[in-house]
Amino acid sequence: MAGNGDGVQLLGYWASPFALRIKWTLKLKEIHYEYVEEHLLDKSPMLLQYNPVHKKIPVLVHKGKPLAESLVIIEYMDEVRKHNPLLPQDPYQRAKARFWAKFEDEKTLRTPHVPAMFKAFSKVGAEQEQAAKELRENLKTLESALEGKHFFGGETIGFLDIAVGWIGCWARMNEEVAGVNMIDVEMMHLLSAWFQKFLELPIIKECLPPQDKLLVHTKEFHKMLMAALT
Repeated sequence: MAGNGDGVQLLGYWASPFALRIKWTLKLKEIHYEYVEEHLLDKSPMLLQYNPVHKKIPVLVHKGKPLAESLVIIEYMDEVRKHNPLLPQDPYQRAKARFWAKFEDEKTLRTPHVPAMFKAFSKVGAEQEQAAKELRENLKTLESALEGKHFFGGETIGFLDIAVGWIGCWARMNEEVAGVNMIDVEMMHLLSAWFQKFLELPIIKECLPPQDKLLVHTKEFHKMLMAALT
């Protein structure tokens, strides 16, 4: 899977944290790939063909076979490319990593109604603060999986680091634009310090979208959401 001859493609969007997860994984695994930028308001025939169920990015195509959903893709790549393993070898620790990744996605992004981070970004007043409070509490709970370790994966970057690392960038950006506290340094000093350390690692930082471009994108998106409230 390390060579271009293996036909690895990633369909993504530059401002997507889910696509970023896959870029980080490909980088850590030293997998060469072709990147295909998608336009989310004008989805390509390729995206609709390869992900007819959800019709969204990211999609990984390996030897002509597509896979969707970022956490599924990470696990797949970890199985087919053993270099720099991401999931723990111990079955119990592997299950715990999957548990925390699922917790983060459900509590931060995919709650039954409106995701906590999005709600804190897109609402105002008491509704916004309640969502931000819920997000901070969930992040504090996530912090417990980090205690006593350099990374969630132990001494090296692992599956859970890849799953949650994007929050340190997107939450800070959302805080600046929406004027709401999402990552409380005093409440979760370990997690806050980890976000900063993780995102400054060269192999991680070089995959991040340009921060000035992302800030403009975030401001425009927030402006659109606020206009919808009036």
